[in-house]
This record gives sequence, C-alpha cells and structure tokens, in this order.
Amino acid sequence: MQKMLNIISNVLRGSANRNGAELVREGSRVVVASRTYADFTPQATFDIKKCDLHKLEEGPPLQAVLTREEGLQYYRTMQVMRRMELKADQLYKQKIIRGFCHLYDGQEACAVGIESGINRTDHLITAYRAHGYTLTRGGTVREIMAELTGRRGGIAKGKGGSMHMYAKHFYGGNGIVGAQVPLGAGVALACKYQGKNELCVCLYGDGAANQGQIFETYNMAALWKLPCIFICENNKYGMGTSVERAAASTDYYKRGDFIPGLRVDGMDILCVREATKFAAEHCRSGKGPILMELQTYRYHGHSMSDPGISYRTREEIQEVRSKSDPISLLKDRMISNNMASVEELKEIDVEVRKEIEDAAQFATTDPEPPLEDLCNHIFSNEPPMEVRGTNPWAKLKSIS
Repeated sequence: MQKMLNIISNVLRGSANRNGAELVREGSRVVVASRTYADFTPQATFDIKKCDLHKLEEGPPLQAVLTREEGLQYYRTMQVMRRMELKADQLYKQKIIRGFCHLYDGQEACAVGIESGINRTDHLITAYRAHGYTLTRGGTVREIMAELTGRRGGIAKGKGGSMHMYAKHFYGGNGIVGAQVPLGAGVALACKYQGKNELCVCLYGDGAANQGQIFETYNMAALWKLPCIFICENNKYGMGTSVERAAASTDYYKRGDFIPGLRVDGMDILCVREATKFAAEHCRSGKGPILMELQTYRYHGHSMSDPGISYRTREEIQEVRSKSDPISLLKDRMISNNMASVEELKEIDVEVRKEIEDAAQFATTDPEPPLEDLCNHIFSNEPPMEVRGTNPWAKLKSIS
C-alpha cells in the first residue's frame, strides 16, 4: 500500500510539467496524472475595444469568443512570425541576407487576425513588409527564409527576396509604395466578375496613405461596388517620419470619404479578427468596399538599414512592448482564463525555436539558383522562348 502511495505521489509531483492525460504504468497498476486537457476551459468570451466608426450605424461586436484550440493556433503562428523576423535580423547583420529587408515583428496580430476573419479562398495583396502574410497565406518558414537568402528553395525560387514573395491567392510583396492598392482593386473586380463570392484584402501602410493612386482606387472601387477591404496598417511611422508630421489628417479610416471605415486596435488579435469578419460580411453582401485602419506598431526600424531609434526613443519602443505586445496580450488572456498552462506555451516556444533554426540552416546551405534559371517564369503556360540578354548577342532561354 505504501509503495502505491509513493508512486501516486511521484506522478502527481511531476504532472505539473506534463500536458494532457498521461498514463504511468507500474506493472498492472495504472496511475492517471492529475491534470488532463479536460481541466482547461474550452472557450471563453472576452470584452474587446470598441472600434471607431465612419459612415456606419453599427460596428463589430464588443465581445469575442475564443476557443482553446484557436488560441493555441494563434499563439503559435504569431510566435513563428516573431522568431522568424528575429532570425532574419540576425542573418542580415551577418550579411547572409542582402538588399532590402522590412521586418514585421510587433504587427503579428494584424496578419493573424485578418486571416482568421476571411477565407483561404479570398485574396490578399500587401506592400513590402510581407513575410508574415506569406506565412499565413500558406508559405513555409523554410521557403520564406530561403527566399530571404536568395536560395533555390525559396518561395519565389530565390529571385524575389524580402519584398517579392507569392503564394496561392497572395499577390505579394510589392516594392512600389502604394502600387498594390490599384492592383488589389483589380483582383476585387475579378472576384465580382467571376461571381465566386470572394473578396480581396488590400493592405498598405500609413506612409502610403497619402499616395494619389490610393484615392483614385477608392473612387473606382466605390463606383463599381467592388468587394475590397482596404486596410491601412498604421504603425505610427512612414520610414522615419511620424504620422503627425506626414499627414494633415491622421484619421486614416475616414480617408475613403464616401467609403465606410473602421479604426481598430491592431495589437489585439481578437479586435482585428472581429473587425475583419464584419468588413468581410459588408463586402460579401454587395455593399461595396470598406476601409479599416489597424493601429499597430513595428519594433524594428522601417528596414534593416534603419536603426529605428533616431526618430523615436528606446523607451517608447519598450513601453509598447511592455503594455501592448500582441503575443503577450493573448498569452495573458489564455493563462488567466485557464485556457492553457505556462508549461504548455513554453513547449510551443521551444518547438517554434527549433523550427526557425532548422529553416535557417536550410536557408544557409541550400544552393543558389543557377544562371540558366535567370529568365524562367516570365510567362505562365507558354512554350520555351528566347530572351535577349544584356546585349543583342546574349541569348537566354525562358521556360514557364
């Protein structure tokens, strides 16, 4: 009897560091660990911040339901994004990643929240801060990291780099400021023309919000009632210029004028998700476009060539990290509502770090694309063709 009590005592003492129902067998005796998945709260309802509205009588709900499974999925995806960008920072400083590189850490709730509010068959186009969306649109960490290092296994076969990544229903990564907005409206026009009840999410930053082509696109989208969600990711700074110095009006959600708008807490994944669901329903019901402003923040500078502390203080960045970090907000919600344990989330962190390290190893050892691949994939589904090189006598071949 005493031996049995000792076994139970040892199992219970160790169960705090284990997840799920764990069976410990001692001969014919079976002891069940004290904490099982049934002990966790399967779902909870949270109050979320009210959105500011423009030309809307009603907005998204003030409460959001989160299931345990959703919470764990969101947490893991945001951690992958965060760790991936921190690894990219490291590889850039080692001169393994070259050229332009715009990191997304701090803005993870935007990408994951948007994706959880639309369908995978919907379409998405963004600017050059694109690594996070490449991941949520179906790209793998290995493909993204290999693209950053210009390797053959990259998602654009090593030819696109940081700014030009693509996946199914994902149209990049676009390097020209604001140019993706009219392209996104074109995708939305195709959605309406084909009648598939799909929509296009078109993202741009506060720095691009003053581009004339964006206002022209607003006008056309409103006239044609295109199913397009225009989303301004307002991370407070366009390159090294604060929004207050760059824009006479910083109410970006009102910039569509005749287009309805929402201003959303972009650091809270549940706020972003519910606002996106609301916007998607608006578009699918035939009401035309809608504009969302996500108030978010980037921890790195504009690009890797920008230290990010010449026009803002380290204290400002640290305050946002300590008070509004999107990953910490979700983590605190889940733990305080018994939806996950600290140990469980730490295990996810360990898995994510390993995934990132494995991807970085691949991205630094995979071969670079050979020269003969230089002109491939100019057109889709075309027979092989000759392409003129740097002079009339240099002939290259292009294969679809």
